Order: sequence, then C-alpha cells, then structure tokens
Amino acid sequence: MSPLIINLKEKKVIVCGGGEVGARKASYFAPDCIIHVVSRSFSPLFDGLNIKRHILDIATTTDEVLSDIFNGAFLVIAATSDQHVNNRIGKLCRSMEILFNNADGDPGDVIIPSKIQGGNFVVAITTFGKSPAFSRYIRMQLEQQQVQFDRMVELQYRLRNLLKRIESRQERRSEILWAVLNDQEVWNNLSSDPKMAWNIVQGRYLNG
Repeated sequence: MSPLIINLKEKKVIVCGGGEVGARKASYFAPDCIIHVVSRSFSPLFDGLNIKRHILDIATTTDEVLSDIFNGAFLVIAATSDQHVNNRIGKLCRSMEILFNNADGDPGDVIIPSKIQGGNFVVAITTFGKSPAFSRYIRMQLEQQQVQFDRMVELQYRLRNLLKRIESRQERRSEILWAVLNDQEVWNNLSSDPKMAWNIVQGRYLNG
C-alpha cells in the first residue's frame, strides 16, 4: 500500500455503524467531508457531529437500498460489530468501485491512520493493523514537539523565501536549510522564543 495525502473537502464519506468505532471514524472525517452514517441506533458520541443519519438495520437491508445510499460516495467505512456485515459492505463497494475501509473483517482498500496535525504539517502513522497501540505511541511522542515542529516549518518557509532572493546557488540554499534543521540551539529556542531562534539563524547562517 502507498501513503497519499488527499483533499477530502466536500467528499461524501459513508460510515456504516452507529457505535463507538463508527463515531470515531466519523469524527476523523467530519471537519472536511459530507458524512452519512447508516445504523439502526446511534451512540451519544455522534451528538454534535455534522452528519446525515440513515436509520436502518444494515443486516436486513437489501443491497439495492444500500447502493442508493452509497451512490456518489468517495469512501465507505464498515464499522459494525458484525464481521459478516462488514465483509458484505466491502463486496458491494468493490462492485460499485468505491474505496472501502473495514474496521473488522476482510482488508479494505484504505487504511485510516493515526495522525498528528499541526497548523503547518501533518504526519500519518500506521502499523497496517499489527499494533494500533504502537501507532498511538508514536503519535503521542510527536505531539510533545508539535509546537516546535509547527514553528520550524514557519521558520524554514521564511528562510527558504529569503534565500531565493539572496543566494543564487541551489546547493548552498539546501546546505543552509539543512544546517538550520540540525541546529539544536535553534530548536531549543523555537518553543519559548521564536524571535530569538530567527535571530540565531540570521547571525549564524545569513551574515557573510
């Protein structure tokens, strides 16, 4: 499988299952997507999420009815407590050429990763289902440096634009950018004093 970053703005995503897992999946996509949730009952965890509810029992609902709901979907997520039902949803999605994620059952086309997202970066993490706990562990480690990461991206963006104006050699621009990334004093100042971090960069890498 190959990782991709996809713009899901206004994409239709279907979540099948109204329990805790379904709510977690819906919450993951809710900020950007048009979320439809299909279930005979809904956890209170769905309250407050901007979703369209389809109240029906998937196990007894025909493929024709589900196909109507799935029509136009970018992604369907099977998150019911019944593995057989999840696999049936996957088979229907394959017949309709819709991307499919399976919370429990036969593998789908899409893995929903653990992620950390700052204002200027996003990192997705997966162990391909082997250890969700380890994915969560990596995310928690990265979250401890989220502010520094965000500010380093901002600093690098500012520095890169400046170097394009004052340094004609691509090789030299790359050297400076990498040197800054490996400068521990710059990193140490990013969390408490970004202005000082920039002053260090100017004095150490741009003067002369």
